[in-house]
Amino acid sequence: IAIGGELFRYANGREPFIEQLADRFPRQKDNLGRYWDAVQRVAGASSLSSMTHTDSNAILNSEYQLRSTNSVIDELVSDPLLAKVLVGNLPLYAAERDKTPFATHAFVMDFYNQSAFRIVGGSDAIARSLVRTIIDCVLTGQRAVKIVCDENHATGVETATEQFFPADYIISDAHPMRTLELTDSHLIRPAFRQRINAMAQTVGVFSVYLEFQENTVPYMNHNFYGYNTETPWGCEHYDEHSWPKGYLYMHFCEGEETAKYARTGVVLSYMQWSDVVRWADTTVGHRGADYEAFKERKARQLLASLERHFPGIGSHVKRYYTSTPLTYRDYTGTERGGMYGCAKDIGMGA
Repeated sequence: IAIGGELFRYANGREPFIEQLADRFPRQKDNLGRYWDAVQRVAGASSLSSMTHTDSNAILNSEYQLRSTNSVIDELVSDPLLAKVLVGNLPLYAAERDKTPFATHAFVMDFYNQSAFRIVGGSDAIARSLVRTIIDCVLTGQRAVKIVCDENHATGVETATEQFFPADYIISDAHPMRTLELTDSHLIRPAFRQRINAMAQTVGVFSVYLEFQENTVPYMNHNFYGYNTETPWGCEHYDEHSWPKGYLYMHFCEGEETAKYARTGVVLSYMQWSDVVRWADTTVGHRGADYEAFKERKARQLLASLERHFPGIGSHVKRYYTSTPLTYRDYTGTERGGMYGCAKDIGMGA
C-alpha cells in the first residue's frame, strides 16, 4: 500500500500482521491487536462469512453493520496515518467514508488474513471448472425473459424462445434490479420495487489488462494499492485532471514459471457512470471511434500513474486491453456497471 510516499505491507496471521505494522507504528502495537481481534470477532459472528452455524453472534454482527468502517477504526487506533493504511485495500469492496459498514471491511480483511494464496494457472481455473459443471447439469444457451407467477407464488421461467420451464423454487443470482425487471407480478408491491430501484450502487471501474514482454517484469505475488493522494478515501470523487486518485495493480499467476516473471497483469481504478453514459445505448464492440479514443486516453493516464511507483513498466508492456463500467454492465448485468452491485450504506440500514 503506497500512501504519501511511503510503502506499507500487510502480513498474514495475527502476530506477523501486528509486528509488520508496529515496526512503523510502535506506539500502536496494542491498538493493532485490538483492531485484529475486532475484525476476527465481527467476521466470525457471521455464519455466511465463517461458514459455520455455531457460535454466531447476530447482535454483534448487526452492531457493526450499522457503524461505519472509518468510525470504528478511528476508535481502535489513534494514529491517523495508520487508520488510512488499514483501509488501503478498500478497492476490494469500494468502500465510502461514513457509509460502508465496518462489517464489510471486517469480512474482506478476515478473508485475506486467512488466505491470500493464489492459484497456479490463474483463478479462472475455478470458473472454468464451474462452467463445465453447469454445462453438464444445467440448461444453457437460453435467455430468461420472465419469471411467471400465479396468484400466490412464482411457478416457472419463460425464455426468449417462448419456452416455459416450471419450477417449485426460483433462485436468481442476477442484480436485484434485473430480477425485478423479469417479474411483473402484483405479488411484488410497488413500494418494494421503488426501494430496490432507489438503492445506491457501488462505483464502476476502468480496467487495463496488460500483456508483458517475455521475462521482463518480475512476478509480484501480492496486490499493490497505489494512491496519488494522502488518503485512500474519496478516490471515487475526481475530475478530468485528478483522475486517477488511486489504483489496484496485480499480476496473474498463470503457471509455475511466473514465480520469477509475470506474463500478464491488470490495473484498475474507479470510474463513474457519468464518464461513459453518453455511450449507454451501445453494445460491446459497437460503441464507436470516440469511445475507443476515450478508453485509450484513460489507459494512458492510468499507466502514467502506475509508472510513478513502477518506473519503466510501460516499456515492458507488449499490448493491453481495456474495459469500462459499460463492459461490466453488459457482461454482469449490474446497474450502471457497479463493481460490486448495490452499495452497503449504514444510512440505509446497511
